[in-house]
Amino acid sequence: MIVNKLNIFSQNICKNALIVNSILEMYNHFDIILIQELPWSIIQLIPSSASSEGEVLVRSPHYPNWLSFTRSSTSQSDYLRVLAYINIHLFFLQFSLCRDIINHRDIILISFFSNDTCFFIINIYSDTFQSALKYLKDTEVNINNLILMIGDFNIRDSLWDPLFPHYSSISDDLFILADLFNLDLSTPTDPIPTRYSNIPGELDLVIDLMFFHSRLSKLNCHSIYPSWRLTSNYAPLTIIITIEKEHVMTSKFSLLKDSEDKEEFIKEVTHIFKLLNNIILRDQESLEQVIDLLVASIKQAWNTNARRVRIMKHSKIWRNKNCRRSLNIYRE
Repeated sequence: MIVNKLNIFSQNICKNALIVNSILEMYNHFDIILIQELPWSIIQLIPSSASSEGEVLVRSPHYPNWLSFTRSSTSQSDYLRVLAYINIHLFFLQFSLCRDIINHRDIILISFFSNDTCFFIINIYSDTFQSALKYLKDTEVNINNLILMIGDFNIRDSLWDPLFPHYSSISDDLFILADLFNLDLSTPTDPIPTRYSNIPGELDLVIDLMFFHSRLSKLNCHSIYPSWRLTSNYAPLTIIITIEKEHVMTSKFSLLKDSEDKEEFIKEVTHIFKLLNNIILRDQESLEQVIDLLVASIKQAWNTNARRVRIMKHSKIWRNKNCRRSLNIYRE
């Protein structure tokens, strides 16, 4: 399998859980789905020293074909308003939530690896108080290889909204952050609003923006799809990010731990070393001949005994028969 692009979808869903379910089912051809103003549901009550009834544990909706990246919360004032869903077919890119770098309810930073290089994506919901932008400005976070910053910024400015004739001073903070992360503002293929009003006479707005790394200057402009917004007031934004080609092995030859094949392989290799003729080692040429013969013999023993196995999420050397036995006991 070769991965050389990420197909990304972003939308503010106005806290509607039904929209999340529809998006993940209808647009499952996307690799990454970024949500702003997500809904929350109570998972359980957890013990608390402050309340005899316990504290409410709140988590985002989970779906079988998607890996969700967010944090749990026990305080209504700390409920996260951003979320990332990663299609499970990309689990080998080792996506991770980076709370050690950014820990804020309105910002989610995720990392992934491609060709042994770590890259980052930021999903932001900046409320009318611009809490997220103030946090980023105050913490002065320095992130290398940030390839995309996307979300609902709640900023109107003539720079990206042709229906708004004024300049916003808040845009300065936004562009200072963009420069810090070496990002450029993306231009939509069709400059249309991203937020649509249900109130007669009220203007539609452009407040959902996208920034990409300056070295991705050949990146296609992002697209806005008002017809995809379902019952949300916000239109989805999509973009395809090109990354370096990642050759991902989906299978490999292996000797299973404690298997008969492994024991037979060890026996054959031991026998090969016993028969090794080191008497003829007189010069460099004879040494190279013996080494070549040794390598060929071991390779033949490997090819005879190794079995092709699929590389899966749990393809770990520690996952042996004892692990499976313990897991079955636990389930019972």
